Amino acid sequence: MTTYHEFDHDQINAAIESARAHFSENNLAKMSATSDITGNTHMQLSGGCIKVTVENGKVCLSLPLGIGKICLPIPSVIPNGTAAQACLHICTTFGIPTGVEVNVSVAA
Repeated sequence: MTTYHEFDHDQINAAIESARAHFSENNLAKMSATSDITGNTHMQLSGGCIKVTVENGKVCLSLPLGIGKICLPIPSVIPNGTAAQACLHICTTFGIPTGVEVNVSVAA
């Protein structure tokens, strides 16, 4: 049976809250109609890292924000049972979650 590793919900919620606080009503009120918002509305905040294990050439994760479960392929040179680390970043626009980015690292 496939093991789906989960990220810490408290860390995820803290990242989302940090983004919301950054784009709070006070900060948004400081923007004017002439403000250039093209480069400063997107943020990625760390949702934490977890230890994972390679199983059948993949690492399976349960992702937050209703995204669901996913299995990421791992190169075949990495044997099953290898310990790895998966790190999650919450992507936001104006402090609203819009997706995630996941990085899986295996020590060489």
